[in-house]
Amino acid sequence: MKTLKFNSCFADKLNKFVDLKRLSCTEYQSQIKLLKYFDKFLIDEHFNERYLTQEIIERYLAGISNLHPRTIYNRFSVIRLFCHYLSQFDPCCYIPGQLLKTVKSSSLRIPYIYTKTEIRNLLDKASKLSPRKPFYSYTYYTLFGLLYTTGIRIGEALALNIEDFHQDSKLLHIRKGKFHKARWVPVSVSTYMILKKYINIRQQINKISPDSPFFINQEYNRLHHNSVAQTFYLLLKRCNFHISKDYRPRIHDIRHAFAVHRLVKWYQDGKDVNALLPALATYMGHVNISSSQVYLQATSEMLEQGNQRFFKYFRENIKNNGGYHE
Repeated sequence: MKTLKFNSCFADKLNKFVDLKRLSCTEYQSQIKLLKYFDKFLIDEHFNERYLTQEIIERYLAGISNLHPRTIYNRFSVIRLFCHYLSQFDPCCYIPGQLLKTVKSSSLRIPYIYTKTEIRNLLDKASKLSPRKPFYSYTYYTLFGLLYTTGIRIGEALALNIEDFHQDSKLLHIRKGKFHKARWVPVSVSTYMILKKYINIRQQINKISPDSPFFINQEYNRLHHNSVAQTFYLLLKRCNFHISKDYRPRIHDIRHAFAVHRLVKWYQDGKDVNALLPALATYMGHVNISSSQVYLQATSEMLEQGNQRFFKYFRENIKNNGGYHE
């Protein structure tokens, strides 16, 4: 893997910052590329101050304002973390606040939250995808079912090997999570049975070893994201989803649906949702709750559950104070 070198006046500090990130078992390669853009900017600006200033940060953001909002946000986020790191050694270093002016909320994509009926329909169509190729159909039925019941990312699912499914403990080992962070994901009994059945079918048609890819195509090679995406949109059409050039539901939106449906279930069960949010963040492979909040798109069902809980709390409060009568 090619190593990117920093050359600005902050080269030494940038290298130490990257080394620190890597100590946390994060490869950080994509972030290094983003830091390299900033490093080149400092060179072009002939910046040679002892610490980063508000002016230089704002000039950098102004220079990338023509990029896609998500690209701007990613570049900004890594620079902000670097500023936090520098401030530990020099309190004069400027730390930018939240990025509000550059990334407009209207430009961010609103995820599509599949209903449970839509998920069932999608899985039903997947199971009947190709009657003449039952294993092909069952592969996609298992894959999309796993995405919904666990909320793991599509890239994480496609990177799974046979050995990553620990049948004795009903756990999935996600070796290649986001930023190359690993984690363990418990699966439900029903999901466990489906995965076990899939492996049994695999063994009947093709020899497998612990390092064999979990999800394979007709040539027994690891499934590729592009092929999965094509099949997914074929299934959406068969489910009569509205699809246009400007907008169409994504595979990643299944992960959003998982998070939302999990919250709704907790509301229905009377659970303390705020106390359980850290558990959801850990399960989904997020470093903090704020990362999970991106997935918690408000739906009518979620709002209804929230309203019911508020009304119940309000009614009991009034009753306890003698101001409410049935």
